[in-house]
Amino acid sequence: MNTTTRYSRIHKTISTTVSLFLLLPGLALGAQEVSVSTDGVNVRIGPGTDFPVYMELFQGYPLKVIEKKGDWLKISDFENDNGWIYASLVAPGTTVIVNAEKSINMRAKPSTSAPIIATVDRGVVLTKLSSQGQWTEVKHSQGTIGWIYSPLLWP
Repeated sequence: MNTTTRYSRIHKTISTTVSLFLLLPGLALGAQEVSVSTDGVNVRIGPGTDFPVYMELFQGYPLKVIEKKGDWLKISDFENDNGWIYASLVAPGTTVIVNAEKSINMRAKPSTSAPIIATVDRGVVLTKLSSQGQWTEVKHSQGTIGWIYSPLLWP
């Protein structure tokens, strides 16, 4: 193998490795779920305090991170609204939101034949406790604990 061929292979290997190194953190971030850590958190139209506030969120509100720029995260919510939030104002995701057209049933056990213990309206945030198959065990802010069919929750 001549020096030019060896250099070309090394260059391709380094380029591929660097590309993967730069791409993989972005892919991992794209799937990251977070929850707002305090009430009254501003979501802005750009990554900085000089950008206008787009909306204000409350503690526990679930979000997905779709991009990172410095200390700012571009986020998306269950209605596909996007904006930027300062990274220290979120924590690892521990909440879900009801993403159904109407109210849904919370059940005593993870089964459609289990007794209904509550109905929960669209947009209500719940704390995620565990999961079993296609079901998620959740806790309502008023203390009710039960099971909801996972496809009706976001994220």
